[in-house]
Amino acid sequence: MSELKIAVLGVGMMGADHVARITSRISGARVVVVNDYLTEKAEAIAAGIPGCRAIGDPLDAIADPEVDAVVIATPGPTHEKQLLACLEHAKPVLCEKPLTTDVETSLAVVKREAELGKRLIQVGFMRRFDHEYAQLKSLLDAGEFGEPLLLHCAHRNPAVPPNFDSDMIVRDSLVHEVDVTRFLFGEEIASVQIIRPAANPAAPQGLQDPQIGIFKTVSGKHVDVEVFVTTGVAYEVRTEIVGEKGSAMIGLDVGLVRRNAPGSWGGQITPSFKERFGQAYDTEFQRWVDAVRNGTNVDGPSAWDGYAAAAVCEAGVESLNNGGRPVEVKLVDRASIEGA
Repeated sequence: MSELKIAVLGVGMMGADHVARITSRISGARVVVVNDYLTEKAEAIAAGIPGCRAIGDPLDAIADPEVDAVVIATPGPTHEKQLLACLEHAKPVLCEKPLTTDVETSLAVVKREAELGKRLIQVGFMRRFDHEYAQLKSLLDAGEFGEPLLLHCAHRNPAVPPNFDSDMIVRDSLVHEVDVTRFLFGEEIASVQIIRPAANPAAPQGLQDPQIGIFKTVSGKHVDVEVFVTTGVAYEVRTEIVGEKGSAMIGLDVGLVRRNAPGSWGGQITPSFKERFGQAYDTEFQRWVDAVRNGTNVDGPSAWDGYAAAAVCEAGVESLNNGGRPVEVKLVDRASIEGA
């Protein structure tokens, strides 16, 4: 394939950023179709890209014969139907999280893709492509810290949209640490507990913020996550791994700081996710484009990863709303789905 022709569904803040990314920083691809429920927005973006068209119906955009692959950046409730359409037309798709908004439909998508016998879906957990997370993963896999034992995480946003509710803190924010845990440790999460500290007085009324998430993996590893989305300060994401032979922390805006070797740190906090993870998004998209062009279609988190994250978040929301009791994560046996 000489050049990948992409349809981008949803051109709000994230989708518009992806259109600009593909157009200006990604090689081997171009945007030929855009879609949004706000047709005037899609038409305005299409007008600024040579050879790009706006199509009003997302399913028509997926089916368009000029389109080789699809990027889904629409709201989560639309994902299931759009993903199934991509599978029906055998078009590779990079879908922003969530895969779908509930466990049952996520599992149905996993099963449908498995029935086709060909992987077409990649889920947009971009942190796996961040240089610092990649370096941390390499050190872990190389045994640098011996047996990994603990993971400490902080996830702080200066603000969230007015419609952001307490459940969304789990489903839209904590979900990133869910995938980070599975990525770094290479195992599933067995249980989740969500603790409610005193709420931030500056948070909107009724929003339980911050929250503390506690995960236990299938082998017994401990993970704790502070999620605080109304700090009013800046965008902070930190991750510290602790093992039998040392520890390492990332997210201090100065690269990796290793505590089993001499080091120091300092710097400024990034204002938003775009600055903190801009490189990760660029790397994610370039690798996805290259994978589709060479026929492998996926080079990153799979539909199964999206389903597993949905299952963990479902348990997290249950814990949030049951007084903070631990909740078991219910996953089907992956081996029972051939090709998953």
